[in-house]
This record gives sequence, structure tokens and C-alpha cells, in this order.
Amino acid sequence: MSASWLLAYVTVGALLFGIGVVGFLVRRNLIVLFMCIELMLNGVNLTLTAFSRYHGSVDGQVIASMVIVLAASEAAVGLALLVMIFRHLRTLDTEAFTRLGEPGQ
Repeated sequence: MSASWLLAYVTVGALLFGIGVVGFLVRRNLIVLFMCIELMLNGVNLTLTAFSRYHGSVDGQVIASMVIVLAASEAAVGLALLVMIFRHLRTLDTEAFTRLGEPGQ
């Protein structure tokens, strides 16, 4: 079994992770930040699954399944927090968090 397909999957996984990191560092909207985190987790899942398939083991697939469950719970809790922040501040810009500690807010 050749490793050329493994290189392709790892490359796509690294690109997904890299796009997620750049998006997380550049953007200031909280919804986009959560989407970038999900993109990074999907890149890691793709790489774990590819290596698991290459080595003939299910360990990477089990870990990827646990990461998917973790990402779903993170998205649910994060969305609830975003709704509460938006109700309080009327914006989802990360600069608004500096105002949360000010008296009178």
C-alpha cells in the first residue's frame, strides 16, 4: 500500500488546520472564531483518521469520534454563551469584552 494518499490527506488536514489558525488570529467576531476552532478540529480529525487507516488500527478513528463529540458540546456551550453576551452587549466583537469589567456595565 503506497503512502501517496496518506500525504494527500495529511496535506489537506494541515491546510484546514492552518486556515483555522489564521482565521482565529485575524478575525474579531466571536462566531467566526468558533468556526475557526471547528475548522482546526476537523483538520486534526482528518489527519487522525488518515494515520489510523494507514496503520490498520481503529485508535485514531476512536479518538476522532471523541473529538467530534467534544466539538459538538463546545459548540452548544459556546453558542449559549454567545447568545448571552449578545443580549448584554448587543455586539459579538471581541473588543467589547474589555467593557465587561468596567463599572456600570
